[in-house]
Amino acid sequence: MRGTTESGGNSLKTGVIDFTAGSLGGVALVYVSQPLDTCKVKMQTFPTLYRGMIHCLIETFRKDRIWRGLYAGSVPAVVANVAENSVLFAGYGACQKLVAVVEKKDSIKDLSLLGNATAGFLAAFFSSFTLCPTELIKCKLQALREMHNQKKTAQSDAKLYHITPYKLTREILRKEGIPGLFRGLTPTFFREMPGYFFFFGGYEGARQLLAKPGQSKDEIGPLRTMIAGAVGGVVLWTVIFPADVIKSRIQVASLRTSMTRVGLQIYRTEGFLALYNGLLPSVIRTIPATAVLFLVYEYSKKFMTEIF
Repeated sequence: MRGTTESGGNSLKTGVIDFTAGSLGGVALVYVSQPLDTCKVKMQTFPTLYRGMIHCLIETFRKDRIWRGLYAGSVPAVVANVAENSVLFAGYGACQKLVAVVEKKDSIKDLSLLGNATAGFLAAFFSSFTLCPTELIKCKLQALREMHNQKKTAQSDAKLYHITPYKLTREILRKEGIPGLFRGLTPTFFREMPGYFFFFGGYEGARQLLAKPGQSKDEIGPLRTMIAGAVGGVVLWTVIFPADVIKSRIQVASLRTSMTRVGLQIYRTEGFLALYNGLLPSVIRTIPATAVLFLVYEYSKKFMTEIF
């Protein structure tokens, strides 16, 4: 089959291009979405502390300003998103080829919507291992002030600001070893794998719907590519949000209990809607974030394919 039996050199080149394009998309995503991501993590972890998204954003800015507040955790967020998206998109391309063989398609361009969604599901397994440690550090940094206030320690704000990603990572390794960096891996799997099934399914489905008669989905242009990316992002977060709330609680508070127990505890003590606390900033941030992610990914991939 011509599309699924590429030479080793072409497969390597395609993999490197997917990896690089995913990395660039990940960087763009962080700087577009970080303030609302910080808000999401705070609202998930401390549901009674803020009256809503606007209150959380204002309080964060008032107390810690931009870089220490709204963009807290942006360094590990960049690392997390570059690591996740580079592996995710490289894995997605490889898994598309695998699914194409199973579906007996000549090219990945001929994959069904279910085939593309399945490739996203499989790719997310691999990206979860790169995402979990870096996102754990990011979440802890984003909720640093709230954890500090909750513990009522005598630590000053000046000392609080000296907690860097490196120091926090070193502290976790000292106390818990390498397993400590992978706290929350199980809910990460439960979040990422079904999430990216719907993410890539939503994106590819939207591209097909937005294509004009006789036009391929690769020719829909930048604006429609961004719209398709936004659709994928909204579908992703709507589906995975309860697992994301549980993951944030486990990672920020370094809980040692199972995700099922944490989820039931949230449901019993705070109600079902607590599993969707912070959904609004997530949906609002994902629209520009995933729009930019796919725009940068698709067009940097096209550019690199043309010049190499």
